Amino acid sequence: MTEDEQLWDGVLALHNRVEGELADALARRHGLGLSEYRALGHLAAAEKGELRMSELAVAVGLNQSSVTRLATRLYDAGYAVRDLCPDDKRGIYAVITAAGRTRHAEARRTYRQTLADAMKAASDESPRLAALLDAMRREVVGG
Repeated sequence: MTEDEQLWDGVLALHNRVEGELADALARRHGLGLSEYRALGHLAAAEKGELRMSELAVAVGLNQSSVTRLATRLYDAGYAVRDLCPDDKRGIYAVITAAGRTRHAEARRTYRQTLADAMKAASDESPRLAALLDAMRREVVGG
């Protein structure tokens, strides 16, 4: 295995571990899936609290049929509503509701704490991983 393959396998292992912990915490404490949490975050941050379905798909990294199912779950829970694009009647927007903003804000605390805990635990287990995460932090966030 090349160094690049080893590095990538390590990054994927960390990603899978952290994503699993985030998904478990959000589901257990807030009844949200990780994609639902991220979709609500993108909608909350969007101008007017709305995104075209194609924009939402790109933002959360899902294909069109998967984002349609995701949006349906948000609609059914009352966290978003569907709206037609005024300029293009074929275009559909997902629009966050007040309940969706509230659920996202509540879940954000859990997400942030779980993420910090998972990253710290991974760093504590491996000095090499700690060094990699520190280097990535400096590069990405300048810290």
